[in-house]
Amino acid sequence: MIKKSIVALGVTAMLAGCATPPKEIAPTYVSTGLYENLSCKQLRGEAEAVSARAAQAYGAQDKARSQDAAMTGVSLILFWPAAFFLKGDGATAAEVARLKGEMQAIEQVNRVKNCGITFAAV
Repeated sequence: MIKKSIVALGVTAMLAGCATPPKEIAPTYVSTGLYENLSCKQLRGEAEAVSARAAQAYGAQDKARSQDAAMTGVSLILFWPAAFFLKGDGATAAEVARLKGEMQAIEQVNRVKNCGITFAAV
């Protein structure tokens, strides 16, 4: 019984170290003040630029998640010290959160200014 509890605790600890899927990362607050003085054309350009950077950050975070999942599998099956190399969330996750916050701020300004910019659901 104790052995099973120790194994379960170890598995839980390793899975907690895995990188979060990008869709599950909460946005950080970004002030709308950064975008309030932009014209609708400028706001559209900023939305496109942030969206492109977000796509790159999503890809990097998803790759980190896949690598962590593979390392977890290896550590569970073959070599438990490999669990110490799990990276978890780091700068990429923070970038995803910030970019999500920027998109929310841009969307809010878009609604206030009635620019008509359409945003895809993420």
